Amino acid sequence: MSTDSELRERAARVIPGGMWGHLDASKLPEGYPQFFSRGEGGHVWDANGQRYVDLMCSWGPIVLGHHDPAVDAAARRQADLGDTLNGPAPVLVELAERLVDRIPAADWAMLQKNGTDATTACVTIARAATGRGTILMARGSYHGAAPWCTPVPTGTTEADKANQLRFEYNDVASLQAAADAAGGDLAAILVTAFKHDNVVDQEMPTPEFAAAARAICDRKGAALIVDDVRAGFRIHPGGTWETVGVRPDLSAWSKAIANGHTLAAVTGKDALREAASRVFVTGSFWFSSVAMAAAVATLDELERRDVVGHIASLGQRLRDGLAERARGANVGLRQSGPVAMPLFLFDGDADFAMGRAFCTATLAEGAFLHPRHNMFLCAAHTEADIDAVLAAAEAGFEAVKTLR
Repeated sequence: MSTDSELRERAARVIPGGMWGHLDASKLPEGYPQFFSRGEGGHVWDANGQRYVDLMCSWGPIVLGHHDPAVDAAARRQADLGDTLNGPAPVLVELAERLVDRIPAADWAMLQKNGTDATTACVTIARAATGRGTILMARGSYHGAAPWCTPVPTGTTEADKANQLRFEYNDVASLQAAADAAGGDLAAILVTAFKHDNVVDQEMPTPEFAAAARAICDRKGAALIVDDVRAGFRIHPGGTWETVGVRPDLSAWSKAIANGHTLAAVTGKDALREAASRVFVTGSFWFSSVAMAAAVATLDELERRDVVGHIASLGQRLRDGLAERARGANVGLRQSGPVAMPLFLFDGDADFAMGRAFCTATLAEGAFLHPRHNMFLCAAHTEADIDAVLAAAEAGFEAVKTLR
């Protein structure tokens, strides 16, 4: 088997830049692997054979654990019958029913492949339903990588982001001002499940902000869209905004929905059903059935095993342990967002040198963390895994101390 460095050299010859998108390891601290050979439970092995406690979980899709037996078995059964056929397999209907049963804000469901597919479909449906164009989006929020929402402007035009107005997440006055500026053209408010912008402290939605978004949409006849692509099924079984008592008109889902199999979904309320039936959103592989079978099994396992409760408990153990060790090392550490999706940043670390040093040291001790992006816990993680990460963190804090 080729080593990571050999694979990078080969990739550089046939792939622009050697890698693309958010999985480009050149943006991570020195020593981070680009290529991985396998995953099992809460662990991954890189192409050099090094094993890590995996706190990125494939950047979110792995919610039960790598190679979950129930999900793998369901996927194999469907693969034996067929995957991409001339039309969907019966499991499509079963999955849509399961989503509607599970999600309080869902009267119907449509399936896609990636999170960007789902958020794009939501915006399209909202515009079809209202006959309007303007979408309100929080400044700095990530909703995908299509030209209309990518955070990187290269190759896009100003027209790609026309009909968008911005507000500050959790700022009711800012949201109201944006709604006022939209006037009679407001089609939707599109908001992430919580503030998970890269490289900043995370924030759960406040009840006041969520209620204001709902009230503005009700008053103006616009659609409230919650982008639950990143957080869906990790924070609350029925959707993240159930935690603040507000239900959206449309929701976008992906990542954890099928435990690593390629799938996304849009769910919506009856008021949007007719518009959803009129828009043309599709893709060559959107009706592939193996991922749908994996999703049915994933949803069953999430409920059977109380995954939300398990990963919240582990996340609190991690947060408390990191806080204790940071105090002992006299290092300023900020932890924010939901404990199941941990993020830590260091005080006075504008260039992320501390975060990089910390993660380089913890990587060497067998913990795969990220210096500036939220991480993810999964059902296969154990208290022993968390304790191993905390042991690795001691080396990380020592590395940070050398920079002061």
